[in-house]
Amino acid sequence: MAKVEIYTKATCGYCMMAKRMLSRKGVTFEEYPVGSDATKFEEMKRRAEGGRTVPQIFIDGVHIGGFDDMNALDKAGNLDPMLAA
Repeated sequence: MAKVEIYTKATCGYCMMAKRMLSRKGVTFEEYPVGSDATKFEEMKRRAEGGRTVPQIFIDGVHIGGFDDMNALDKAGNLDPMLAA
């Protein structure tokens, strides 16, 4: 199974939807809350090439974007193969 990392904030609805989707698929993930952690926020921005919004999702170190991007991958049938790698 792929390593999944997700940068989140506690009050973010898209973060909750992304975590729910991953959980429904049986995927375990590492969650990095950035709401009160400036160091993690800077790390997220660096890894996401300037992305400042949450969630920012990575699969095996590859930045796939936010919830809408992950959802589009899923609808196209491309997410499950990435997660199974």
